[in-house]
Amino acid sequence: MSGRTSVAGLGSWVNPPTSISTMPKVHTTPALHLLQWPLIRDLVARPYDPQTLLQLEMAREPLRFPSAAGFDLSNTTTYVQSFFERVNVWYACVNPYTWTRYYSKAVSLGFREGPESCLVLLVLALGSASHYGSISFIPSDMDPPGLPYFATAWNLLPSVMMRNSVLAAQCIILASAYLFYLVRPLEAWTLLSNASMKLQLLFGDPARVPLQWRELSVRVYWNALLYESDLLAELDLPHSGIVHFEEVVDLPGGFEEEEDEEDDEADNEDRQTSLVEGSVGREELWYFLAEIALRRLLNRVSHMIYQKDNSLTLGSLGPIVSELDFQLSQWYESLPQPVQFPLSHTPISNPVQTVLRLRYYACRTIIYRPYILAVFENEHAATDQVVRECCRRCLEATLRQLENITSHREGHLPYLWQGALSMVSQTLLIMGATMSPGLSTLLPPGFRVDAIISSVMAEVERYAHLAPSLKLSAEIIRDAEKRRQICLRSTSRRV
Repeated sequence: MSGRTSVAGLGSWVNPPTSISTMPKVHTTPALHLLQWPLIRDLVARPYDPQTLLQLEMAREPLRFPSAAGFDLSNTTTYVQSFFERVNVWYACVNPYTWTRYYSKAVSLGFREGPESCLVLLVLALGSASHYGSISFIPSDMDPPGLPYFATAWNLLPSVMMRNSVLAAQCIILASAYLFYLVRPLEAWTLLSNASMKLQLLFGDPARVPLQWRELSVRVYWNALLYESDLLAELDLPHSGIVHFEEVVDLPGGFEEEEDEEDDEADNEDRQTSLVEGSVGREELWYFLAEIALRRLLNRVSHMIYQKDNSLTLGSLGPIVSELDFQLSQWYESLPQPVQFPLSHTPISNPVQTVLRLRYYACRTIIYRPYILAVFENEHAATDQVVRECCRRCLEATLRQLENITSHREGHLPYLWQGALSMVSQTLLIMGATMSPGLSTLLPPGFRVDAIISSVMAEVERYAHLAPSLKLSAEIIRDAEKRRQICLRSTSRRV
């Protein structure tokens, strides 16, 4: 970890350095900015303000909780196991070694108060959610899995949010994780902002974070940074400022296994506690560390290429793109073997590898995307071999992200909303490329492109009922495809 300062060695965090990995305040990365590009804007019936998605999310109905009070603890063991096998891999913010102690405390309190009760309920909510798969397959007239646990935790959250502790921030991160599962990005952001303020207060002086909470505080920090960055990449939201601590917060290490504590709470363990004790496996940090590194690179891409009013020319763009692509290759080469995915078209059965591969190709696409815009603006640019090669790399990465669209479901618990908008961006890019004489020759035959676009439309349509922003996204690509087909028929440009 050369070049990084460990948490334990910090002197003062009052004036942390500014990082180039900071998401710029104003940038043109989001999906709806592509609707202003030449060729693509010819495919939309009317202009869309890039703020439209945010406005739709701000105006949506508040989350409604089930009227029936209470929750069922009969499946506790199953949901706890699901959480540690299928959820903690994405967030890595629940210590498997202290879990039983927290569960015992929550049981002793009857789940009625305290951050431990809130934490356990959120683990059960997320475990239940992961147990039943993608929310896109849950009938719209049914309550989402885990909602009764979440509703009970939500009632405890106001008192937890009043505390300025690492445990309180941990609860808020898990609550925001469930809101991401429900495809409630703006509500998730609201909670993330609260966690960010707590963390900045705690990190303002290292003495405010007791030694036993250091590792957890680091993990909660990176969760807040990762998911705020994901939202800032698509929505014009206020920045919390948490990214300014990025250069001084260490990377996650391992949770230390603790010896069983013999205290009064141990006497309160009941049958459920002994059952859940054996359902917790070892934790794995590979995905979390890989995602931190990739998110920092994605932020650098937005910072260096997509800042609004950037005056990059094709000449000045070249070295930047080469360096960013080199960093992406380094990221891939440094992945540990268990999570290093094949770059070939080989199917993957490992969800972590699947998600990392999709994120890899999304990053490669946005690194090379400015060259596509250059050709959209001036078709003659496609005759330049360097530009043409960069466009080929962009379109190849885009197609790789879309070629097996159902693979995106592997990351639905944390990334459904973000993944859907990424699909929409890449599909608009491909649609525009089919309208360009220079770029269409870099694409597969027309029938294959049509099939890929149809599969994306069907998949995004499946998500449309989950959020108004996704409903609009589905409408946009559906209408754009109708207009594209009309344009291709009228100009006979089909490959």
